[in-house]
Amino acid sequence: MVQLSLPKNSKVNKNGKVYPAPSAAKKVKRFKIYRWSPDDEENPRIDTFFIDMDNCGPMVLDALIKVKDEIDSTLTFRRSCREGICGSCAMNIDGTNTLACTRAISDIRDDVKIYPLPHMHVIKDLVPDLSHFYEQYKQIKPWLQAKEPKNQDKERLQSPKDREKLDGLYDCILCACCSTACPSYWWNSDKYLGPAILLQMYRWVVDSRDENKDERLDFLNDAFKLYRCHTIMNCTKTCPKNLNPGKAIVKIKQSMLSKV
Repeated sequence: MVQLSLPKNSKVNKNGKVYPAPSAAKKVKRFKIYRWSPDDEENPRIDTFFIDMDNCGPMVLDALIKVKDEIDSTLTFRRSCREGICGSCAMNIDGTNTLACTRAISDIRDDVKIYPLPHMHVIKDLVPDLSHFYEQYKQIKPWLQAKEPKNQDKERLQSPKDREKLDGLYDCILCACCSTACPSYWWNSDKYLGPAILLQMYRWVVDSRDENKDERLDFLNDAFKLYRCHTIMNCTKTCPKNLNPGKAIVKIKQSMLSKV
């Protein structure tokens, strides 16, 4: 388990509100959820919810939805697909960045502790501000850059071997779990692109159809965008899609050397 720090807010008050389970509940699980709102002047707090697991779905997201629908409608979090595809419900659960929709409650032995992604400014409760993260994604120009083909009616072909190079790269859902687990990104996110964006960059660098490889590598050629990575590998350990951003970053560095 990768232990991570709290979000960028003031000191957390652990003596938050407590919501007991229904009196008839037999199988009860305790959830401790980070709460903070910009609409008041209160410090962040940890609210405690006792959930009847006989009337709750198996995933952490099911419990969050139950809390919002039946106990406290002010609880705020992101969600969408519920299938581990969109990345919306990324948060820190039981000390690890992951997706609430794919994290089984039964896999957590003790209390279920839920925080927003660490070292990010919080908009409200479990919702981090990802504006800077997406701005960095925009900077790498994440689309195929190539000249117009000679034959406009013919597809831009790619061999099966070249296509295999994209496996483990195109699968990234930009949930930001890896970047927010990276100490280098915590301290240098203003300049260091972070593992998620660099993995996305390598996806285009290695694409045989892209004709701007040199320009992409030139963009990374400074002391911070790429080289703040110290191969700590928190990114790979925490990725909910079992991808390897650390390996992608090493591959980019090797591409930089071969370019010299």
